[in-house]
Formats: sequence, C-alpha cells, structure tokens
Amino acid sequence: MYRSHTCGELRMEHVGQQVTLAGWIQTVRKFGSITFVDLRDRYGITQLLLGETLSAQLDEQPLGREFVIQ
Repeated sequence: MYRSHTCGELRMEHVGQQVTLAGWIQTVRKFGSITFVDLRDRYGITQLLLGETLSAQLDEQPLGREFVIQ
C-alpha cells in the first residue's frame, strides 16, 4: 500500500507513530531553516514540518503547488 493513513485521519493518538501519507502539495512556506508544507488528499489537509536537512534539499529541488508526493 502506498499510504498508511489519509490526511484527514491523523489525530493526537498518532503522535510518535510512523505514518506514510500521499497527496498533492497545496502550499509551501519557508521560514528560515524550516519549511511548512500543506499536503492535501481527498480526505483533508495535513501540515508537514520539514527540518533543516530537508529544507536544504528543497533549495536544490524545490516543490511546487500540485506536486504529488509520498
């Protein structure tokens, strides 16, 4: 299976668990060394927080609106 949960399904009881999401990028916001990505699927939206390492990789290969990621 290509995802373990949907974007609208995640709740506080999932904290600490490893999950796999898939969907379309709605927005990307960079704030210094961190990046926020709003990931959307047909069930909802989940905000992803990317740390310094992933943010640096995004400088080399930027994500755009409506890109599909997993």
